[in-house]
Amino acid sequence: MRTVIGFLCAALLTSGAALAAEAEGHIKSIDQEKLTITLDDGKSYKLPGEFDMESIKEGMDVILAYDEIGGQKLITDMQLPD
Repeated sequence: MRTVIGFLCAALLTSGAALAAEAEGHIKSIDQEKLTITLDDGKSYKLPGEFDMESIKEGMDVILAYDEIGGQKLITDMQLPD
């Protein structure tokens, strides 16, 4: 059984499966048409389709959790200031 679990873990790691990552910074720009935000480091992140665009503004500090799939950083969670 351990061999099977080990094999599955190794297969996932080498298959290019998405792994969650985090980023933080200030929102530099928001593209409502493309549903993307760009942070002050110049990196862009894709928002989920159901995201409330009214809840974010340029200049806000955010902490993001995202998955990188097909070269695109897809936001899975976002922490906004209180």
